[in-house]
Order: sequence, then structure tokens, then C-alpha cells
Amino acid sequence: MKTSRVILYALAMASLTLAGIASADEITKEGYLTNAPSNVVQNGYGQCWHTGFWTSAMAITECDPNLVKKDAPKVAEAKTPAVVAPTPVVVPKIIAFVPLTLQADTMFDFDKSVLHASGQKILDDEIVSKMKEYPQIDTILVTGYTDRIGTNAYNQKLSQRRADAVKDYLVSQGVASNRIETAAKGESDPIVSCDNVKGKVSGKNKKLVECLQPNRREVVEIKDQKQAQN
Repeated sequence: MKTSRVILYALAMASLTLAGIASADEITKEGYLTNAPSNVVQNGYGQCWHTGFWTSAMAITECDPNLVKKDAPKVAEAKTPAVVAPTPVVVPKIIAFVPLTLQADTMFDFDKSVLHASGQKILDDEIVSKMKEYPQIDTILVTGYTDRIGTNAYNQKLSQRRADAVKDYLVSQGVASNRIETAAKGESDPIVSCDNVKGKVSGKNKKLVECLQPNRREVVEIKDQKQAQN
């Protein structure tokens, strides 16, 4: 007797479970005509029958796949663009070289073109070192000037001999000859006139020679230079 009750209880629970499944299935198909096993009734063309209260919200994939709400497609995450370091701007390096004026009296004896020791040291310190340090200095120009004592022709030749003497020394110190050009201006472009000095225009006029000293000079300046990167 006890065993029979257990069997009946198990059958009852199974019936409730099946009923729950059928009930849940009917909820999902409540907008469609179903037969006894809760299968959707379809016509000869495989189309389902809608009930009178059917709405598109009740659509199931089996009958109306186009009306079933689909999960929104996943939006691809935007990739953060790689950060590219800016290309550094290369600024050409230009040598600031102010024309250098060398007083001829510190480099040569009066009316002479032989470079003496003090002049050589000046060239070593001011020109040779810079030419070796900055290879981008392509060409320098050495221009010789004299005072107005003497003839124009003589002064022109003297200024050229002095400019050439400067070049020869620079070459002897390792500066390439093709990096040096010379020019002679003679007594042109004077800095002072000394018209107020009395006496004969002669090398024996010491006051005139002293007054005209600024005109006797060698000017060294950069003629061409290459662009060098920092």
C-alpha cells in the first residue's frame, strides 16, 4: 500500500512538470495556432497560423524569423591611432663670422709685405683655428688695403703682396689653398683721410703715417659657406 502511494506521488509530480513545460511552450507560441502537443500548426506552404490576438512582438523564429528581434551587432571598437612622433626639424647651422679687420702695422713693417711673428700669431688665433673647427666655411676672402702714401699702382701691388702673404701663411698651417681667395684694394675705401695733417705726403711724414694707420689693414671675411646640420 505504501509503495503504491509513492508511485502515485511520482506520477503526479511528473504530470506537473510536463504541464509546466507545456505551459511555458504555449507562452512562447501564444500568438500561433498549436495542436495538442503544442506544435505550431502550419499550412501546406509551411506558413504558421496566427491567432486573433497575435502581434509582431509574439513572433517566433520558427514562423516569422524576419520579425524576431535580433541582437544588435557588436560595434567594433575604434582603434586608437598610433602616436607618431613628429619629425624633428633640422635647422641649418650658419657660422656667425663678422669680417675681421687686422691692422697691417701689427702684421707687417711699414711699406713691407713680409709677415712677422706677431702677425702669424694673430692669424693662428683668429683664422687658422676657425677654419679647422668649422669645415663648413667653404671660402674666405682676404683683402689688402694700404694708405694713400705712394702711387696708386704701387699701393695696389703692395696690398696684393700682403694679401698673398696672409694666404701663404694660412696654407702653411694646413688650410686648403682652394678655401682662400685674395683681393687688393690699394688705397681705395679709406677709413680716415687725414687732410688736416700738414706736410708732404711721404713715408717720412711721421704724423701723416700715424694718422693714416687705420687705412693700412687686412680684412678677412667668409665668402662662401656650406649649410651644416646641428
